[in-house]
Amino acid sequence: MNIPAELKYTKDHEWVKIDGDVATVGITDYAQGELGDVVFVELPAEGDTVEQGGTFGTIEAVKAVADLFSPVSGEVTEVNGALEDAPETVNKDPYGDGWMVKIKISDASQLDELLDAAAYQELVG
Repeated sequence: MNIPAELKYTKDHEWVKIDGDVATVGITDYAQGELGDVVFVELPAEGDTVEQGGTFGTIEAVKAVADLFSPVSGEVTEVNGALEDAPETVNKDPYGDGWMVKIKISDASQLDELLDAAAYQELVG
């Protein structure tokens, strides 16, 4: 299982890459493995506002449908439209081309609530 050290994580299995005041968000390698083959991803529109811990979309796999939870509050500035035609990218490259949304962070203190790689590793065992 791949857990990149430079990323932050949520207990709901989303990863976060921070670049200034923008968070790139996706689901972890662990999550995509648990879900199985991803067949559909529903994401918000650019300009939508998301709240930390609130849902920002759903991911549908052969095994299950799961909600996607926002790790931070803010405005969605970009959505990975490529997932519409190729949702399996989430399985193949969850930390790269399988990213889902970019969020302009409205409250940087929320980043302190995220897990580091070691804490996430402990969570998933």
